[in-house]
Amino acid sequence: MIEIEIDDEAWRVLDDIEDRVQQAASLALDAAGVVTVSLTDDDTVADLNQRFRSKSGPTNVLSFPAPDTARPFLGDVILAYGVCAREAADQDKSLADHLSHLVVHGVLHLKGHDHLEDAEAEAMESLERTLLAKLGVKDPYAVPR
Repeated sequence: MIEIEIDDEAWRVLDDIEDRVQQAASLALDAAGVVTVSLTDDDTVADLNQRFRSKSGPTNVLSFPAPDTARPFLGDVILAYGVCAREAADQDKSLADHLSHLVVHGVLHLKGHDHLEDAEAEAMESLERTLLAKLGVKDPYAVPR
């Protein structure tokens, strides 16, 4: 089950926002639990980033895993509209595809995947590519020509 919270109306620029988030999160979850996806603004994400990661400024996506005792709830994935929209434009990607990638990425973090080490990053990116291809989203890690 995926709970979607749209806290920043700017996200509604995508007509199919709920369906897109639902599809991306469901693929990454693979029936493994419950998550909340919050679509919010840069200020909210900047505050969370500072409070919980001691990093200033907003980032595109944050994942907050739930304690093991909270299962089947896996945790929260929170996305900042402004950062995501700027990244999509800078990378010449649609916001919809970038959103799908970041939702998949965030849910995989909740499931224990990481990218701190090279081998972990390669495995996680490979899984992301596979899942996103099922949604018709191009490889987000491909180097533009």
